[in-house]
Amino acid sequence: MGFDVGVVPSNPDGWGPPDVPAIPQSLGGGASIPFAPFSRSDKLGRIADWTRNPAGPAAFAAASRDSVFDFTSADDSLVAGAEDSSFRLVDAKPPPRQPRFGPKWRFNQRPQLPQRQDEEVEARRRLAEKERARRDRHFQNNRSHHHPGFRGNQSSSSAKPSVDIQPDWTMREQIPFANFTKLSFSVADQPEDLLLCGAVEFYDRAYDRVNPKAPRRLERFKSRNFFKVTTTDDPVIRRLAEEDKATVFATDAILAALMCTPRSIQSWDIVVQRVGNKLFFDKRDGSQLDLLTVNETAQEQLPENKEDINSAHSLAVEATYINQNFSQQVLHREGEKVTFDEPNPFASAGEEAASVGYQYRRWKLDDEISLVARCEVHAVNADPSGGRQFLTLNALNEFDPKITGVDWRQKLETQRGAVLATELKNNANKLARWTAQALLSGADMMKLGYVSRVHPRDHYNHSVLTVMGYKPRDFAAQINLNTANMWGIVKSIVDICMKFEEGKYVFVKDPAKPQVRIYEVPSDAFENDYVEEPLPEEEQVRPLADVDATAQEMDAAAEAEANGALVANSGEDDKVAEATAA
Repeated sequence: MGFDVGVVPSNPDGWGPPDVPAIPQSLGGGASIPFAPFSRSDKLGRIADWTRNPAGPAAFAAASRDSVFDFTSADDSLVAGAEDSSFRLVDAKPPPRQPRFGPKWRFNQRPQLPQRQDEEVEARRRLAEKERARRDRHFQNNRSHHHPGFRGNQSSSSAKPSVDIQPDWTMREQIPFANFTKLSFSVADQPEDLLLCGAVEFYDRAYDRVNPKAPRRLERFKSRNFFKVTTTDDPVIRRLAEEDKATVFATDAILAALMCTPRSIQSWDIVVQRVGNKLFFDKRDGSQLDLLTVNETAQEQLPENKEDINSAHSLAVEATYINQNFSQQVLHREGEKVTFDEPNPFASAGEEAASVGYQYRRWKLDDEISLVARCEVHAVNADPSGGRQFLTLNALNEFDPKITGVDWRQKLETQRGAVLATELKNNANKLARWTAQALLSGADMMKLGYVSRVHPRDHYNHSVLTVMGYKPRDFAAQINLNTANMWGIVKSIVDICMKFEEGKYVFVKDPAKPQVRIYEVPSDAFENDYVEEPLPEEEQVRPLADVDATAQEMDAAAEAEANGALVANSGEDDKVAEATAA
């Protein structure tokens, strides 16, 4: 049997297939199949696509419209219509609408499983942190100046300088912070220890294991005295100056304030005296340098009302009180002490001094200028290799988690880095000063304690939550504190003051702008007979004994007020009872 080539129609009228080609019987030659004409620009679809899966009737109708060829005859349409007319719905009532805010609608819209409660809380926390970071970036981009961390919303009217500028003062220099950030100076040699005074106790390593679940109550040390003696009142520095051991004299607290000047926000002042070829950097009695700042570099301002326990001044006094007590609590008070060459130069006979060691160290700035500073170490620790490590002890304080945004009792165990990052943002200047003081003293380790209030509204009782240790140089690199820039600032200020005539000058940090002004003041300025408006009593730095006495008086007054209220209430109850009986 041969191969059947099929029917080949002939076209007697011309070339090519005929206009109406003959359709074989196998393809339904007797049926009338309409032909849909098309142009070459039309898109030809697939005649039969078995891979497509329309999602619904609408998609199926759209797919049928895409087809260029339509092989549905009129007879088929009539048959399909007749078949459709024979079907009837059992229930013609429309289906009920689902409530938009009902449980079914919620799960239909969210096919995934609902998150657990803790996951939802964590998600909301991440969103809040992103929003806070966005606001911080927006604030940083819209600042009126480029001082890092400077609060742009702090108006010059509300901010006051740390010292009243008198009309007879003459301004000699005005230095913006931008000039300080570009300075760099490297001290060639290691510092030389001229004298060691005082005695330090050993650090209690049990505090390294303190955690928020097992905190320690902060104790009060009323019998121990803390000395904040300025440079010219130090008998050892006077003796070294008479012996011509150096040309510049200061304390570690004053040098740290100068070294960290670009990070400061609040106003402060330092007195400089030029006597012959020597410079003495001093602080005033009751100066702000004796108090520790709280939330100085935070975005939100603290209230100015000093009666508020969360005001800037109240928190500064509280932070100083906490720092002093913490530095004595973490020691073996009844154990062995390490005594230095000379006793404490500020403690009188029979007076118990705090555990502090004073190191008088000398740095050579150049061939003609050398600097002597009194540095402090607070404790000593036994090295596993048999040596000794000197420590500095400082404490950060938490006053209200709602204001800081981080709850230490919940985050210190799991997210210590986040807590430290928050403190670096809110207290950048204070942490930088502590690090600079540790570097100046040559301490091997700096211990930071985290102390929190027992209750947010109780500023007298505190708990030690944990203690962390850092090496000063590593911590300085972590907070971006450049030692070359620190010494560059000190060297530039010394060079400026050496150009002045003999006399007294004062450095004043501008309260509203990132700059420092140098004023020439009379020689009797800041003395007892100098006519100057004194600081209010609540702004002056009070000794720890006065603070404790004030706290006891406030507690007694509150107790008396509560007892009076109880007596008054009992009297009113008696009157009500008599009236009822009548």
